[in-house]
Amino acid sequence: MSSDYYEILGVSRDAGPDEIKKAYRRKAREMHPDVSDDPDAAAKFKDVNNAYEVLSDPQKRDMYDRGGDPYGNGGMGGNGGFGGFGGGATGGFDFTNLVDAMFGQQSSRGPRPRTRRGQDALVRMGLELAEAAFGVTKPISVDTAVVCPRCNGSGSEDGSKPVTCNTCRGAGEVTHIQRSFIGDIRTTQACPTCNGYGSVLPNPCVECSGDGRVRSTRTITVKVPAGVSTGNRIHLANHGEVGPGGGPAGDLYVELNVAPHEVFKRDGDNLEMVVKLPMTAAALGTELDIPTLEADLPDADAESKTVTLDVPAGTQSGTRIAIDGAGVPKLRSGGRGQLGVTLLVQTPTRLDDRQRELLRQLAEVREETRPEGTVQKHGRGVFGRLRDAFANQ
Repeated sequence: MSSDYYEILGVSRDAGPDEIKKAYRRKAREMHPDVSDDPDAAAKFKDVNNAYEVLSDPQKRDMYDRGGDPYGNGGMGGNGGFGGFGGGATGGFDFTNLVDAMFGQQSSRGPRPRTRRGQDALVRMGLELAEAAFGVTKPISVDTAVVCPRCNGSGSEDGSKPVTCNTCRGAGEVTHIQRSFIGDIRTTQACPTCNGYGSVLPNPCVECSGDGRVRSTRTITVKVPAGVSTGNRIHLANHGEVGPGGGPAGDLYVELNVAPHEVFKRDGDNLEMVVKLPMTAAALGTELDIPTLEADLPDADAESKTVTLDVPAGTQSGTRIAIDGAGVPKLRSGGRGQLGVTLLVQTPTRLDDRQRELLRQLAEVREETRPEGTVQKHGRGVFGRLRDAFANQ
């Protein structure tokens, strides 16, 4: 392979640092002995590494451009064997760069900031059906990170400023050298002394241990719009976890869970209920005062808490009568769904002598003393409503 470092990486002599790094990653992926099938892959990979070691360092690159060779051996390394991997911290192989090259990722470089945005938080709120249908404003307790009240987020006990870490010299990371059969391998990790910040707090806050935030339970008032259902989420910006160093708070998401109702069953924007009525009322027809969902609201008008249902004569068990505009308000749009009332006709089980005689006379008049049952074909209409009605009892 050519000893011209620019030619090895495939870049021009005026290539910038980003272009050189991108070319190195591409070549490293192609030439790495564990990836390439080329029998000379090890030697070519050594040349790629040497070329990058020189061209990525401004001083070495300037020396090379002036006709010199930082390695003193035509760019082929001065350690023998896999020359570009030896030579201590300066001429050694940076394992982090290899990982970046192999997986197309770029590791973070330099210290991380002490002040960062906090994470988003998720809490759950339980609602009654009426609260979900008509909306409600109610408080909720949230356990999240808040700004430390002692240091106001600075992390310092006496308000002092952070000082440069003596271990990493402000770099936020340290390099370890490990010897292997291919030479010295360097790995870079966050500085254990400053945890990657590049600086340390000389007198950290005793309340938050220098983090600038503490855990606390606070109460937030949540406004729930009308028409929500289980699984809907309310987004509250800047009400989540406060970030490290007193950084800006993340967002809070309130997930809603609507409890089942003992009378009404919700079906989208519709409400369904089952009403039992006597056999005679179903035969003769009647009017029923049906409770509405507004009956669960303590401040609702008395007139809105019931609605009159007109039951026509001859109503059969399983009949559903719909009342428009008495269901759940539609979320993000006007109007309301239906209130569906399924009627169950009750046959009397306890009769006195007079009632039994009157029914016997009615049967004789209707010629039903020995009726023949009528076989009905299966249908999803009446049978389906009856099945649902009995299931909701």
